[in-house]
Amino acid sequence: MISIVVIDDEPRARETIINILALSQDEISVAGEADSVETAYRAIVEHNPDLVLLDIHLKDGTGFDLLKKFNPIRFKVVFITAHEEHAVKAFKFSALDYILKPITASDLLQTVSKAITLKTKEETEVKLSAFLSNIEKIRKIVLKTSESIHIVNVKNIVRCEADVNYTTFFLAESETLLVSKTLKEFADLLEPAGFFRTHQSHLVNLDYILRYDKTEGGHLVMSDGSIVPVSSRKKETLFQLFEKM
Repeated sequence: MISIVVIDDEPRARETIINILALSQDEISVAGEADSVETAYRAIVEHNPDLVLLDIHLKDGTGFDLLKKFNPIRFKVVFITAHEEHAVKAFKFSALDYILKPITASDLLQTVSKAITLKTKEETEVKLSAFLSNIEKIRKIVLKTSESIHIVNVKNIVRCEADVNYTTFFLAESETLLVSKTLKEFADLLEPAGFFRTHQSHLVNLDYILRYDKTEGGHLVMSDGSIVPVSSRKKETLFQLFEKM
């Protein structure tokens, strides 16, 4: 019997995954589920699963933050990600298994079956280590606006702000770029490179934070003078990051 832990910040997505897994012809048991780094860590420690289905963006951080808590990584991993060309290229380059959202039954069952039968845990650990090392070294990102294609140094991005299906990038040179992709897609890529999603609509580069003000519910003051809100459920994780800086 193969034990699986399902980790996704969206309850409906977890329900969909679990229902699809019930259709599998493999001997599968869903041992647990979680929606955040902390709850996922506890679930994995408690259940010691053979396979983890891991969303990149979680309530209090990323799937990468979760994996860094385990050394060595004693389980196989299949990533779940929204379609984002840079992240997908990184997965392909590292030969890691991933599933694109929206999740289909055929893709999920095929990928899980492959992960169960073909990969050893040791092989997964080597590939994950290489992937995490590479993704943290992201130096440049391609941003396509309505008028141009920009090659931007990641270190020059101060923050990103969501506007429905668009994302505005605020750069160190006081330049702004409006890109027709959601913030979640960029968060998946940039959070492992030193960015933190303080709020559903805001992603900040930790290197440009000046201070945290406790007034008006709590917010960050960035080096460019901008004010960025911090949601109540993100505060504890943010304070933990401050301790490590």
